[in-house]
Amino acid sequence: MTEYLNQLNQAQREAVETIEGPVLVLAGAGTGKTRVLTTRFAHILLTGKAYPNQILAVTFTNKASKEMSERIAHLIQQPVDGLWLGSFHKICAKMLRINAHLVGLTSNFTILDTDDQIRLLKQIIPSYPIDVKTTPPQLILGTIQSWKDKGYSFGNLPTSEKNTPENIIIQEIYHAYQVRLQQLNACDFGDLMLHVFNIFNQHLEILQKYQRYFKYILVDEYQDTNTIQYLWLRLLAQRSDEVANICCVGDDDQSIYSWRGAEVANILRFEKDFPNAKIIRLEENYRSTQHILGAASELIDHNSQRLGKTLQAANETLQNEKVHIASVWDSDEESRLICDQIIALQKDGHQYGDMAILMRTGSQTRPFEERMIMLGLPYKIIGGLRFYERAEIRDAIAYMRIVAQPNDNLALERIINVPRRGVGSVALQKIHMTARELDVPMLQAVDYLLINNQLKGKIYTELTQLMNQLDQTRKKIETEGHVSAIDDLLNTCGYIDMWKQDKSPEAAGRLENIKELFQATAEFPTLVEFLEHISLIMDNDDLSGDDKVNLMTLHAAKGLEFNIVFLPGWEEGLFPSQRTMDESGNYGLEEERRLAYVGITRAKQRLFISHAANRQIYGQWQSSIPSRFVEELSDKHTKRTSHLKQSQNRSKRNNDYYDRYSSPKFSAESSQGTSYTQSKRSYTAPQSKNIPVGSRVFHQKFGHGTVLSTENNKLEVDFDKSDIKHVIDSFVTLES
Repeated sequence: MTEYLNQLNQAQREAVETIEGPVLVLAGAGTGKTRVLTTRFAHILLTGKAYPNQILAVTFTNKASKEMSERIAHLIQQPVDGLWLGSFHKICAKMLRINAHLVGLTSNFTILDTDDQIRLLKQIIPSYPIDVKTTPPQLILGTIQSWKDKGYSFGNLPTSEKNTPENIIIQEIYHAYQVRLQQLNACDFGDLMLHVFNIFNQHLEILQKYQRYFKYILVDEYQDTNTIQYLWLRLLAQRSDEVANICCVGDDDQSIYSWRGAEVANILRFEKDFPNAKIIRLEENYRSTQHILGAASELIDHNSQRLGKTLQAANETLQNEKVHIASVWDSDEESRLICDQIIALQKDGHQYGDMAILMRTGSQTRPFEERMIMLGLPYKIIGGLRFYERAEIRDAIAYMRIVAQPNDNLALERIINVPRRGVGSVALQKIHMTARELDVPMLQAVDYLLINNQLKGKIYTELTQLMNQLDQTRKKIETEGHVSAIDDLLNTCGYIDMWKQDKSPEAAGRLENIKELFQATAEFPTLVEFLEHISLIMDNDDLSGDDKVNLMTLHAAKGLEFNIVFLPGWEEGLFPSQRTMDESGNYGLEEERRLAYVGITRAKQRLFISHAANRQIYGQWQSSIPSRFVEELSDKHTKRTSHLKQSQNRSKRNNDYYDRYSSPKFSAESSQGTSYTQSKRSYTAPQSKNIPVGSRVFHQKFGHGTVLSTENNKLEVDFDKSDIKHVIDSFVTLES
């Protein structure tokens, strides 16, 4: 009966057997927290302390709860039925269906998804004096949900939350929204917890019933709880008649989700909430080498808001290679270096699937994706789309396509109402019918309808403006270059403003992706060649099979592990994120450091960190300095190499090409409705390298090739792994 205990180390066993009173298990990365949770649950059952339905076990995902139930069933060697085991929202949905009448619902209430919530809000908003252009339904819904996550009903909002005229109106909309939900016998995701929390506060007998019902409470990932989850748990656990038997498992050093409401303070105040609580630290790591763990500890020790622990490798016989920190000349050289290392490691017997590149932002994937496609390296994006498959990138490329090829009907269909120009299904059908009747492309059909006054009102004004903008862009390409022209188009047409006004958490990342797209665009001498390059990238289906290099953000990597991990872009401003530090100060910096800690502790065998001395940001090369996180790692656990000299000779770009463009004007005010009288930027042609015909050259995108002809600084090159391309000579290096 106790054989399962013999498989635990001393700290794990203590966490399993200490079942009376409040317990906080600080489970470091790779220390077996899931084993502790499931074994503790099974131990309570096997020792007869409680029946299965007397234990409340709360996880953050239904996937985690399913894994727990399967492990518990395996440990006790019988099916487990009637468990109160699930995510916060699943548990609360179960409680709410039992007590729905107390909040004016019936037990068969409907749970609305996001689309239904937006649709409902759109029915309510017109009754209130609020501008949906500056305060769209998505922003209103986000504000309401954040209030619910903090435990605020519409009637008890503190003054601090009503700090703007918009929020005062949103509070009224919140009230009307809740009334409509009740009329529909429905609730949204946030209501599941808020309703139950309010029931507990307003009906003491219900709260006491559940307090008596649950003899033991287990909580996973406690560091990720938000305010309402914390308050709900505290109500259930803080009984007046006896000591709370609550066990929370988490790692304060891995709290990285403040942007979605998580409060690291919840785990830090556990001892205050539950006096005489026992703190058990799991510090024996079964994942990583000692050098990797040593580097992680050195880094996280710089945080002040933590309970503290030091990870030690459980298996000291593992190959203990120091963490490799590489400095390179620029971001292009960084992607080249990492891909070369991946190839070498694969030849040395490692699988692609055992390797991962973890980045601070999703926009960083582009140079790695393009390099891997060029080299034929299989890869996959975890937790997101490939760069050129993202909606905002497809939108921007569609604008480029309709500029370069006015006959591109698919591109026009994608952007004709993005941003909104009042072109609904009826108007679009009219354009289609006209195009078929006249046997012309859709763009010509639009022109015909406008000239003949067959489109009226807002549609006429908006589409006239769009047609003028497209015409002006084609002219600007001839005089100012394609990067500058497309930059102007995306700003004047309102597309950039659309994302600037979007208050969703994803909007900032979408703008970063568009800025990254400009970097890619500037690497090609013409818009046509860039679009041809994109077509080749999008059409690449050779990367099949399951053995692929993993690319993802650091946030998406939490909970995962890989034999070999690459952490690029460790530079000030990029990581730690300047925006996070500007918005949240030292609190933000400490969360950035926790994010770095998560990245380091994903690695099992080898870890590579890199930083570039120059990084192309929004189309221009800018100098950068190593992240403070790099400086916080000592030589005891790291080895440092510099590729600056050889990188400089091989990768330094002719900055004249980039400098003739100003950065994309993402901070500029909207210029919709203005005339096209902007001053033209000065243009300085890059100096020719005078590369002779017949020379062998290397291009970072297309690989090795032979020069067929030259014209000033333009080359016609027959690339070995691609077709004949026209490139600027500053983008190639002459092979000796």
